Amino acid sequence: MKTSLGRSQFAGWRGVLTYGLLTIIAIIMLLPLLWLTSTALKSPSENIFQFPPQLLPAQPTLQNFVRVWETQPFGQYFANSLLVSALTVGLNLIFCSLAAYPLARLNFVGKDWIFTAVISTIMIPFQIVMIPLYILTVQLGLKNTYLGVIFPAIASAFGIFLLRQAFMTVPKDLEEAARMDGCTELGIWWHVMLPSVRPALVTLTIFVFIGAWSDFLWPLLVLDDPKFYTLPLGVAKLAGTFSLDWRLIAAGSVTSIVPILLFFLIMQRYIVPSEVGSGVKG
Repeated sequence: MKTSLGRSQFAGWRGVLTYGLLTIIAIIMLLPLLWLTSTALKSPSENIFQFPPQLLPAQPTLQNFVRVWETQPFGQYFANSLLVSALTVGLNLIFCSLAAYPLARLNFVGKDWIFTAVISTIMIPFQIVMIPLYILTVQLGLKNTYLGVIFPAIASAFGIFLLRQAFMTVPKDLEEAARMDGCTELGIWWHVMLPSVRPALVTLTIFVFIGAWSDFLWPLLVLDDPKFYTLPLGVAKLAGTFSLDWRLIAAGSVTSIVPILLFFLIMQRYIVPSEVGSGVKG
């Protein structure tokens, strides 16, 4: 009895320590975001660099956000980011799923070698292929265009790997039943495979959207015309426009972060296991 009681007490204390440590780590990770939000809400009379830092503004104001939107075309930047992110997500879902389906479900010569070659590209840093991609983009006449911004990100090795692994978990019975009904390979991909791996598609959507929305380096290279600027470029432009007024820069940064948080909160509800075997009779 004493042994079991001691074990339960040890497990309880271990749980408390574990959750306490995780809470401390979460607070540390959130501190930069809290400081950024606090800076965006502070009035010009408050010192944003005081130590210890004051996270709660003494006189909260939204004037920094208003000034940013009045002096900079943030509405255009927001629309550009939304368009680029939506196109990047859509093209990734199409091309990655089309590439992953044969690698997961079809048998052909060299399949494993092709998959190995695709996965190997993950180890290549973007900076290595950045200059050849830029030259190709200019030669194709895609500089200062939306297509030029999304050109390197229309498909990814990570997306192909993620969807291939998801497709491999779909029961063979569903695929065979679709073939017996006269479904083509493209029809099986569309009507059977994609609905069965919805959680993986949602996961890929979140990753691609966040990456496209927050991308700074590639748009900086291919965009010279401010009317095509995305939000990260617009926020960077604030540094020169207001001579490093950190309140306004923080307000612009918060503006660019909020859509990502909202998108994740909306999409995470769909990351649930799908019962792919529910349509198979025993």
